[in-house]
This record gives sequence, C-alpha cells and structure tokens, in this order.
Amino acid sequence: MNVSLRQLRVFKAVASQGSFTRAGTHIGLSQPAVSRCVTELEQHLGLKLLDRTTREVVLTDAGRSLAVQLERVLEDLDAVLQESRGQATQRHGRVRVASSPTLSANLLPECIARCRSEHPGLDLLLLDRIQHDALASVLAGEVDFGVVIDTGARDDLQAETILSEPFCLVCPPSHRLARRRGAKWADLAGESLVLLDHASGSRGLIDEALRLHGVEASVAQEVGHVTTIFRMLDAGLGISVVPMLALPPAGLQGLVMRPLLPRIDRHIALVRRAHRTLTPPAELAWRLVRQVAAERTAPRRRDSHHTAPVPVAVASPPVRSAQQRTRAGAR
Repeated sequence: MNVSLRQLRVFKAVASQGSFTRAGTHIGLSQPAVSRCVTELEQHLGLKLLDRTTREVVLTDAGRSLAVQLERVLEDLDAVLQESRGQATQRHGRVRVASSPTLSANLLPECIARCRSEHPGLDLLLLDRIQHDALASVLAGEVDFGVVIDTGARDDLQAETILSEPFCLVCPPSHRLARRRGAKWADLAGESLVLLDHASGSRGLIDEALRLHGVEASVAQEVGHVTTIFRMLDAGLGISVVPMLALPPAGLQGLVMRPLLPRIDRHIALVRRAHRTLTPPAELAWRLVRQVAAERTAPRRRDSHHTAPVPVAVASPPVRSAQQRTRAGAR
C-alpha cells in the first residue's frame, strides 16, 4: 500500500474543514491538488471516503472512521517528530573523549573549561591515555571521539587535523645550545637525550627526524611524561626534544626552549570511528575542541582566560650569569 503522509494530512484537513477549497487554504495547496490527493488516497485504500456535491463534502462511514483514528495517529506522529527535531539541537548529555597525555595536559583542560562555561548542560569527560590506548578506545566505541597525534589515513577512522605544532629543543641554560636563538637538528649529534618513550605518538616522529638529519645521539632516558623530562633536565641528565604544546603554559622554570630547524611539525587530529555519526552533544564537543585548537594558532593576543600554550617560551630571555640567576632565585 503506497499511502503517503501528505495524502493523510490533506484528507484530515478536508475532513475538519468540510471543503476542498477551505482545506487547501488551510494547508497551502490549490483546490485541484487537494482533490487529487484525496482521490489517490481513496484509490490506494479501495474505499470511498467522501461524498462530493457541488456545495459540500460529506464523510462516508469509512471516511468518518478514518478521520477519527487519524487525528490521534497524526498527533502522536507529530510528537515523535518534534522530539527527534529537538535531539538535533540537543546540548545536554555526557561526551567521553580519549586524549594522549600531552594533549590531556595542555589542550583539553581549556576545552573542558570552555564547555562548562558555554554549554553548562554538556559534560565533557576525559580519558587520559597513551596514543595506542586512546585509539583503541575510539575503535571500541568506549569514547565518542579522540584527540590524538595524527596517524595518517586509516580505513577504520575518520580524522580531522585541527592543529600543527613544531618540535623544539629544551635544555638547561648552561648548555652550549642555549646561547643560540635556534638550533639545528644536526646540532643534537653526540648529545645525551631524554625523550618520551615509544608509547608516545611523538616518539616515532622524533626518531624519524633524527634519522632524516643523520643525527647519532645517545638516548639516556625514556620516560612516559614530559614533566619527568623537565625534572631530569633540571638534574643535568641531558637535553630533550618535545612538541611545543608540551611546554607548560606558565613557561619553563630553570630551562630554556630553542626552535629546532628546519621546522618539523606534528599534527593533532580529532578522530572517530569511520561511517559513524556522532550524537548531537558529541558533535558540539567536537566543534568546541576544534575551535579551541584554532584559537591556539590564531595570530592574535589572548585574554587571560584563553592563554596560548607557550607565549613566553618562543622568545626566551638571554642566558644569565650564575650570579644573576642566584639573585633572581632569591627573589
């Protein structure tokens, strides 16, 4: 049976108005279009629904029975459609996001704070996991989406790059490379490096950059968190290569950052399962993370609530003498 919703709504209008012309005016159709819809409906049902005269339209018994039941059915349908339409603009609910550690520490906190401020009904829940586990959480459906280091094209994931950032050198102020405005990758040859371990999505990119520039250096320590790297550098255990976003928002304390040249970037991406539609709250959270990331790269000053990750580290002060550092530390 090929009965359309349009035909049913037209018949309901005719039944309530008692006229093709008045029904057409009520629902915005011409009188011939109304008549055609009712005729088609009668043909599909194999029933006479209306008795037509030149002056009036009268419901048959079958027409009257259908009109009574149709009133309730269409009201229920309208309620269902209204509820579905409301879901399209829903801004309430819990959204679970998996993120690799440096992003969890230096990008997601601002996203969560913005979410609470701008969408108080939206609960953004962070799962802080290494890259491999974050991706596994996305693929298993444990989270709505992930914020990870770009893995390249994959059939099982849909990815959107939201941020690109360079790797940089971090070292004690007494180190020879601290006296330069920038360091070359080749300058790292022979140095003792403290690096993130291979569970990090950045480590493979760092190893590839060192290989590309023919750098032979000893990896003195491999650790899981950037904070550990900084403490080891404070202790004089070597120098490090870290992504710019891993630098603390307040700047480095007792260490200096220098750009590494030529610039090599890592790319940050939002990822979700391929061929899966996000819920409206998750789509809203996805757009919010994308927006915060875009603001991180915007060439403008931020207010105190949305501070760029390392505004001071890009132009670290010149190296001070040991006596000057001692006086500064006393303050």
